[in-house]
Amino acid sequence: MPPPVTISQALAAAYSEIDSIDAILLLRHVLSVNHAFLLTHPDQTLTVQQFEKFSSLVQQRVEGLPVAYLIGERAFFDLTFKVTEAVLIPRPETELLVEWALELIPSQKFCKVLDLGTGSGAIGISIAKHRSQAQVIAVDLSPAAIDVCQRNVEILEVANLNAIRGNWFDELSGEKFDLIVSNPPYVAEDDPHLQQGDLRFEPEMALSAGEHGMACITHIINAAPGYLGKEGWLLLEHGYDQAEACRQLLRDKDFSNICSYPDLAGIMRVSGGQLSSSI
Repeated sequence: MPPPVTISQALAAAYSEIDSIDAILLLRHVLSVNHAFLLTHPDQTLTVQQFEKFSSLVQQRVEGLPVAYLIGERAFFDLTFKVTEAVLIPRPETELLVEWALELIPSQKFCKVLDLGTGSGAIGISIAKHRSQAQVIAVDLSPAAIDVCQRNVEILEVANLNAIRGNWFDELSGEKFDLIVSNPPYVAEDDPHLQQGDLRFEPEMALSAGEHGMACITHIINAAPGYLGKEGWLLLEHGYDQAEACRQLLRDKDFSNICSYPDLAGIMRVSGGQLSSSI
């Protein structure tokens, strides 16, 4: 097929192969323009190089590669984060974790926050940007993930977040936090969803865990009391069927004010609790 000449022709050809939203995002990336530009310049001619790049991206999307990896970024909360195949793609349901955290953090009061398994830094950076008086530490075991997080820190000009490499709490001896947040691996290792959609291309170590997906969640909840200050909070994202198990683990560690909240699909997606003052 001869290459389409205009923006509208290029999009029409792509629509027959991939989702229209994906096609628009890919062409915006190639042309470095916004959606409004595509709508108002349908007859603009693409160069040969632009069309070839767009066609290549469309083909990669046909093969299943996530759009976020193809364009190297993903919008989350009200920011745009750089992403690579070393990190999970930030998802809308995780914004719920940020919203809950911001409700708990006074806007003009110092607060120490820990983001465990930070990946791209989406959670920790979003908190840091909206709470300038907070001091955030973001931890990840993957050196490549820490590199991505640090790049986002620099691009988004975040002065109150420190990204460090470590295995959960291992590098935090003696530290106490007012709030701990985490989106840990919580998919069961044999879950068939790992072989479907975008999950096929995301880092497995950030997705799946043993004990039917509960291993990392259990470790975090069991260890968190040693790193929380008086009446500190622990908030976790988890799988669609793990809310009650998370709440029970929190009860077992004497947390109070334990609750879970649903995402926009009505699935209980985050759970958390406050460290009892008697601990």
